[in-house]
Amino acid sequence: MVMPPRFSRRRLLQATGLALAAGALSPWRVRANASPRSRLILLGTAGGPTPKADRAAPASAIVVDGVTYVIDCGNGVARQMVKAGLDLGSIRDVFITHQHSDHTADYGNLLWLAWSGPLHTPVDTWGPPPLAEMTRLFLAMNDNDIRTRMADEGRPPLAPLIRPHELNGPGLVMQDARVKVTAALVQHPPVEPAFAYRFDCPDRSIVFSGDTRPSENLVALARGADVLVHEVMYLPALDTLIATEPNATRLREHLLASHTTTEQVGRIATEAGVKTLVLNHFVPGGNPPVPEETWRDAVAPHFKGRIIVGRDLMEI
Repeated sequence: MVMPPRFSRRRLLQATGLALAAGALSPWRVRANASPRSRLILLGTAGGPTPKADRAAPASAIVVDGVTYVIDCGNGVARQMVKAGLDLGSIRDVFITHQHSDHTADYGNLLWLAWSGPLHTPVDTWGPPPLAEMTRLFLAMNDNDIRTRMADEGRPPLAPLIRPHELNGPGLVMQDARVKVTAALVQHPPVEPAFAYRFDCPDRSIVFSGDTRPSENLVALARGADVLVHEVMYLPALDTLIATEPNATRLREHLLASHTTTEQVGRIATEAGVKTLVLNHFVPGGNPPVPEETWRDAVAPHFKGRIIVGRDLMEI
């Protein structure tokens, strides 16, 4: 007996639906969806404290499962987060690589401005001394505004929401359900200590060099990482930058002693065996900017993996 065509089609659709549902609930598919994908956003990619027209000050963010981890807090980081579509209320941890103003200028401002909006949960902050004293002084400096907003807008006290942790050496920094963060000491004279950070996320590992000259500690930290975000300096363009500075001799000495050239960056990434190298914290910056292809071409002979020339608000 031949089934009516309409009945056969209905049974076929039912069977297909059951098969799709079974596939959606299969153990493999559940495990795949249970591992959240990390997002890496370069909020600011300039190097140095002087504001630049083409690049924002140093800052980055990693987002895992809706939770945001901020690395460095250069000038304007809160606005860069908003431009990137990130929720200021999702900040849970902030990591400072070293005590230079281009990396710390908006440390307090980020949390203060986030608190004036959606932030109402504690934030742990991590970095070299005097992080705790910086936090205390920032809160004291802005006490009048904080108390006014608490009384006028019903906001909770800000001080208990900021929990600074000072780091003095390498090792495990923190670990939660989403990331494991490890620090290594790098060399950025005369600033000590200076740190690089490795984030082991559910789907990949991401390392931030911070500011450093070539460092064996960084190579060890970045060994086998999926992504290395590394500062970079282009020597042929240094003279243009230095010519604009009244302290040219001292500045040149500092840059050569405490930063990493394009050639050195490529060799470091090769030695560490990373998959992707992201160029960041560009020195020199400003006007006229060094073209993207110049940065890539200067690094490529020394690293055969994937090279990304970072830009503000780029997601990787």
